[in-house]
Amino acid sequence: MTDRSAYARAGVDIQAGEEAVELMKAHVARTHRPEVMGGLGGFAGFFDAAAFKNYRHPVLATSTDGVGTKVAIAQAMGVYDTIGFDLVGMLVDDLVVAGAEPLFVTDYIACGRVEPQRVADIVAGIAAACAQAGAALLGGETAEHPGLLGPDDFDVAGATTGVVEADEILGADRVQAGDKVICLASSGLHSNGYSLVRRVLLEQAGLDLTAEMPEFGHSLGEELLTPTRVYAKNCLAVARAGLVHAMSHITGGGLANNLGRVMPTTLMAVIDRSTWTPGPIFDLVQRLGAISQPDIEETLNMGVGMVLLCPDSLADQAIHVLRDRGETAWVAGVVQARSEGDAAVVLHGRHR
Repeated sequence: MTDRSAYARAGVDIQAGEEAVELMKAHVARTHRPEVMGGLGGFAGFFDAAAFKNYRHPVLATSTDGVGTKVAIAQAMGVYDTIGFDLVGMLVDDLVVAGAEPLFVTDYIACGRVEPQRVADIVAGIAAACAQAGAALLGGETAEHPGLLGPDDFDVAGATTGVVEADEILGADRVQAGDKVICLASSGLHSNGYSLVRRVLLEQAGLDLTAEMPEFGHSLGEELLTPTRVYAKNCLAVARAGLVHAMSHITGGGLANNLGRVMPTTLMAVIDRSTWTPGPIFDLVQRLGAISQPDIEETLNMGVGMVLLCPDSLADQAIHVLRDRGETAWVAGVVQARSEGDAAVVLHGRHR
């Protein structure tokens, strides 16, 4: 009996892993940038750092994240080619808020059992999102964990690296009183709050993922699998044009908590909820879960996926750039002086 057959009897199918790599190669190839050296299948991915020679003072930025319990929806629906956008969106948009250009992404897929086509579908989504963000899918790992994960269980995580000029890093030190708060619409829940969403909609309310929902125009499962919007290229265009002081990626913790991370201690952002209407998924979760407004806003993005703090005189130009690139963008508030005891972010009014 060979070592390979013994390993297979223990639950790890090396041949299936090799088949998955072959199936994903074409998807990965479409993400290559000129700086990528070598191909898929080596022990490490290579990115030519000579590309930084045109920078005055290049600073590398890095981020790591996962998709979270949204993978349970993908698993239940048998749809695997959308969660790659959730992974890449969570990664690259954490870089772009600092003004960094995402260069490459690496992924990690853990499975109870390697199903080559399922793995290839996941990677296809990751690759498509990388191409949208302008980042190379430089490498990754598919691991089979029998006994730790069920045969159909899997999880997805990854990391990304980007670069920015040292004197062009965006953040709280640039924010000024009078800056306009520009919101960019989310595509839905993105990839946060799914533990709450699943508990409310599936466990408590007993809704069926395959049920057609009139408010969505499609099934509940399709709504919950709506891919995270990837803002990287569009926000980077605004940053490179010098139109923004700081940005905030609205993920777990909601709008106020995430925007507060880029607010200086002397200033506050005052935001008017009446400037936008959250999508119907947010009302459904809040209503069926009997969740208070503060609680829901601390958990879900409520229709806003990214926030830009732009100089008053440049806000209209920033919005024009964003809308020309396909974003739904609007002025939702203003930055003003903060007194002792004030919160970093204040939301007032009611959603339309």
